[in-house]
Amino acid sequence: MDLSAPKAPGPQPSFTVFDLVTAIELIAKEGPIGRGRLAEELDLGGGAIRTLIKRLMESGLIDTSKLGCSLTEKGSKIWNEIRETIPQKVRLPENDLTFAVYNVAVLVKGGADRVRDGLEQRDATVAAGAKGATTLIYKDKKLMVPQVSQDLAMDFPEAFKQITEKMRIEENDVIVIGSADAPKRAEHGALAAAWTLI
Repeated sequence: MDLSAPKAPGPQPSFTVFDLVTAIELIAKEGPIGRGRLAEELDLGGGAIRTLIKRLMESGLIDTSKLGCSLTEKGSKIWNEIRETIPQKVRLPENDLTFAVYNVAVLVKGGADRVRDGLEQRDATVAAGAKGATTLIYKDKKLMVPQVSQDLAMDFPEAFKQITEKMRIEENDVIVIGSADAPKRAEHGALAAAWTLI
């Protein structure tokens, strides 16, 4: 969060904490990765991507070379911590539980006890620029939507099939689906909702 905060003097960064998380993920999976590819994947301009890389370097999370950006040992440790808490992020087609064309589901390990009614996750998703969110919890071997469905397999079979075919869910896990009219907003919305459970 500190890396995406404004620093005086200077303008507010045009990237978010979720751009930083996605950058770390891309570097971990594809690194070394060049600045141009990062800018393209994150849909950020040249100035924003330079500032993002500078802040990741200053924090000791990445190194740069002629080949591009690579994670440092500290960066790898942070990525492993993120991956343990949020091990899966997948795109889903539209279904009865989604609100828009683009939908991204994020799995949060062991977060079911932190979900009240799903409104906090929805509000975080909307604040991140998405249209809405659906929060699902896995309890007693059932996937459910708080206050809507006690058994997704019975009430929303198509959505249940889509989710369970793509995600490995265990007892007490949470899935948050961010829905938006653009892929990046759907992803940021899902990550913003997941952030409320960490």
